[in-house]
Amino acid sequence: MKQTEFLSTVMPFKDKVYRLAKRLLVSSEEAEDATQELFMKLWNRKEKLSSYKSVEAFAMTMTKNYCFDRLKSKQASNMSLVHSNYKENGTSLDRKTELNDSVSIVHQLIAKLPEQQRMIIQLRDVEDYEYEEIGKVLDIKPTAVRVALSRARKKIREQLIKQHNYGINQN
Repeated sequence: MKQTEFLSTVMPFKDKVYRLAKRLLVSSEEAEDATQELFMKLWNRKEKLSSYKSVEAFAMTMTKNYCFDRLKSKQASNMSLVHSNYKENGTSLDRKTELNDSVSIVHQLIAKLPEQQRMIIQLRDVEDYEYEEIGKVLDIKPTAVRVALSRARKKIREQLIKQHNYGINQN
């Protein structure tokens, strides 16, 4: 595989790889390192890439595994899950503060979910993956993806309703 062919194969999903790494690894630097490491591994396997049904699914699986390995390592003892893709423009300061608080609460609730549910929310709701693609990345059936996503959303919705109705932060 030539360099231009390799680049045209992997570059369309480089931002998704970075966002997944950023979701799993707090710091932008760690996410950039993970993305770079992934693309180095893909480059080293460039001759074999054409044998994969979905290079993107393979890359996302590699990213997930690499990030989990980093989180398990001793160097990663201070990392946690975050999501910072939310942006809001043209609203009042009060509304922005309220929205930021809500987003912060959602981040906290997502962080409390089981690992698989966190991954599914990231891949489905942020990255717009199909259920079948998520199933391939996580090595589970698409129906299991749907069930886990439904349960995760329900849990977040219930907690948000509690907090908005009562104004109590449930930690």
